[in-house]
Amino acid sequence: MEDQRRQRPAFWEMLEKLTPGVTRPGSDGEEVIQAIAHEEPRSTTAKNRQRALTASLMEQVCQPANLNRAYARVKANKGSPGVDGMSVNKLGAWIELHKHELIASLLDGSYHPQPVRGVQIPKPGGRGMRQLGIPTVVDRLVQQAIGQVLEPILDPTFSASSYGFRPGRSAHDALAKAKEYVAEGRVIVVDIDLEKFFDKVNHDILMARLGRWVGDKRMLKIIGRFLRAGMMQNGVCVSREEGTPQGGPASPLLANLLLDDLDKELEKRGHKFCRYADDCNIYVQSKAAGERVLASVTTFLEQKLKLRVNREKSAVAFVLERKFLGHRLLPGGKLGIAPQSLERARGRVRQITRRSRGVSLAEVIGELNLFLNGWVAYFRHAACKSHLQSMDEWIRRKLRCLRLKQRKRAGPIAAFLHQLGVPTWRAWIGALSGKGWWRLSGSPPATEGMSLAWFQSQGLVSLAQRYKQLNH
Repeated sequence: MEDQRRQRPAFWEMLEKLTPGVTRPGSDGEEVIQAIAHEEPRSTTAKNRQRALTASLMEQVCQPANLNRAYARVKANKGSPGVDGMSVNKLGAWIELHKHELIASLLDGSYHPQPVRGVQIPKPGGRGMRQLGIPTVVDRLVQQAIGQVLEPILDPTFSASSYGFRPGRSAHDALAKAKEYVAEGRVIVVDIDLEKFFDKVNHDILMARLGRWVGDKRMLKIIGRFLRAGMMQNGVCVSREEGTPQGGPASPLLANLLLDDLDKELEKRGHKFCRYADDCNIYVQSKAAGERVLASVTTFLEQKLKLRVNREKSAVAFVLERKFLGHRLLPGGKLGIAPQSLERARGRVRQITRRSRGVSLAEVIGELNLFLNGWVAYFRHAACKSHLQSMDEWIRRKLRCLRLKQRKRAGPIAAFLHQLGVPTWRAWIGALSGKGWWRLSGSPPATEGMSLAWFQSQGLVSLAQRYKQLNH
């Protein structure tokens, strides 16, 4: 953050001029922006000061260092083309030709984003479809550049109980705090599910919240245009009166800004809670208290923020019965893996190990290792050793099944098993058994030939061993 501030001398000159005695980062005034940001925005004096300090944000957005950093981030994130078909790889050449017009349109406030490309993807567990809106790569660059300037201003104002899409915070931090609350005896959770949150954000309310902190009218106009940009789907462009589509770099920051009102309301009421994006859990000590909290928070969300609470999926329950960020909280504050997370992992393994894919075993193991390493790293704080051992055994059997089917006939199967050290007569007994591929994969000749040591020699990641290493 200090590097970002050094890149904004105009901002700090204005801050020093308006606030006598304030010095730049590196001295006693290093955290002045946080102090000002925490002033009550509804105070007229604080509002005017904040708007004066943020009246020239577009100049900061257009600084070469900021645009270069935004370009690097968009390039690293890759992603699909938008409605114009331009890929990330072509963005650099486009900037070389059009950078002056782009910067001029941002500085005079005339920049107009293109419609987003609508894409629907299935939600985990077959729970319907999720609507994504993919901006063009140029629009992603602009959103990223704006977000990099807004984040140091807005993020310090957010609640300490908000963890999603924030620098220096993660899902593991949210889970650690949730564990503390359960360990203190708050074993009842108010699990609030917002119905299609990103699709239902009220533009007027969001822009009003942004106006508390941002005085640059050019930036407000451009962000408003991003929110209202149409969505192109099946060749038809549909106008949008609400929502901040998932897929844009600025959407998580704007979502946190809107839901910070919920955070502040919960803090004012003295509740213990953790929020990660639109996933909010409030921890209480009794079901009666939880029912009251759910009713009052639902009223606040629907009346004040114009968001819809999904009453079928929201609930007041014992923490063991609900999941939070893929985990479930156990009595005493320990973490476990939610059953839904285990089933989703198995589903992903099934996709990778499909016997009809026509790829080599080495390629399949490479794909599996990428997934398994990331998956076990995410769940490394959960008490799940037995689950991982069971998963390891199941994965090895899936791979045995795949490899046997690749050999196709009895002769090649027997030769393969014999090559792995199985006596010839036993290899033929297995190959001629007439069992289906799954039953054959669990037979003694198959497990003897494709043993744990063999899979280790093939480079397969062991979930149980990797878990042990991560927690050593």
